[in-house]
Amino acid sequence: METEEKATSWGRTISECIESLGRPKELFVIVNPFGGKKCGPKIFEKEVKPLLEAAGINFKMQETRYGMHAKEIAYSLDLSKYDGIACVSGDGVVVEVVNGLLKREDWKQAITMPLGIIPGGTGNGMAKSLLHSVGEEYSASNATFAIVRGCKCPLDVASVVQGDKVLFSVLLLCWGLVADINIESEKYRWMGSARFEIYSLLRIFGLRKYDGKIQFVPALGYEEFGEPIGESNKWKGETVILQDAFGNSGGLEMHGYKGSSAEFEASMWRFINGPFVTVWIQNVPWASKDIMPAPQAKFSDGCLDLVIVKDCPKTVLLSLLLSIRDGSHVYSPFVTYLKVKALKLEPGQRVGDPTMGGIVDMDGELIARGDDAIHHDPNWMGYGTPFLMKVDEGLATLFCPN
Repeated sequence: METEEKATSWGRTISECIESLGRPKELFVIVNPFGGKKCGPKIFEKEVKPLLEAAGINFKMQETRYGMHAKEIAYSLDLSKYDGIACVSGDGVVVEVVNGLLKREDWKQAITMPLGIIPGGTGNGMAKSLLHSVGEEYSASNATFAIVRGCKCPLDVASVVQGDKVLFSVLLLCWGLVADINIESEKYRWMGSARFEIYSLLRIFGLRKYDGKIQFVPALGYEEFGEPIGESNKWKGETVILQDAFGNSGGLEMHGYKGSSAEFEASMWRFINGPFVTVWIQNVPWASKDIMPAPQAKFSDGCLDLVIVKDCPKTVLLSLLLSIRDGSHVYSPFVTYLKVKALKLEPGQRVGDPTMGGIVDMDGELIARGDDAIHHDPNWMGYGTPFLMKVDEGLATLFCPN
């Protein structure tokens, strides 16, 4: 009898210690049934659900039914009922959830809700970055264990601003070759991640370059990159963009968070002019489970990692596609790699064809295009008009492996 009482007491003590670590008791799980090879529901049933049940975690699961559904869910969800939101999907649903939380009137509290990421889509760069950071194997099971353990880490969130439109990015923004591959290869989505390799070859053989310019505030230690901005290179319309974006001008009404209010002295800005093969802005190391464009990126360092390719032979580009799998591409003399605190991107037209622009991709989704595509979504941002990116250090929270 005494032994049983001691065992019960020890069990209670251990449970209390585990609970004190912040393990979730109630989860809201969002499953994307359309991502990648449409395996989200199967991954949830076979790998995620059994682990949550074994850990004694209560959960409510909801599948998304259409694009931006996860954003709507996060916007209206009663967060008081849950200790976290888990996403069984690619990176797109995570981005939608962050944007939904930041659109709420109670965004300051809402964005502290821990987010769990379980790979179930095509890219899965955030899940790969989390697991790789501690040397764990990339798998849905390990990602679920990270949620069960309840450890948390902060995540930078970048405001992407153009006029009165504000989007929030947690993974990447790209323009040029990489964006063309990501978006134009959508027609081959049924191939899974192999679509990227195949379409990359097609785009390199028919290589495009784009005019444009970049202005940026370099992070400490990267001040030698680019050129200082003189009067002739100052960004026209900058004041209007900043005022509209952050709600300081009259008549603009915005719900939720209005974007980073960080300001930088004019003397801190530097520039690089095109033409460019590609411009890639990354928040975490991995863009997908197989591609690591920013090996020095951190989850919460207040910086974005900027990767630029301007002029590069096609044969070298092919080798860069291979070396980007382990991040060694950053040592190529054809690659410029640095960390920035803020960035302004003005995408231009194709070299040799001024009637055609390119594509701007944020976190795997099209947000602007200047080509001859028939369909143009009214919610897209304008192509050719500058994009401003600023970072809120550690604004969001993730469940992490340890």
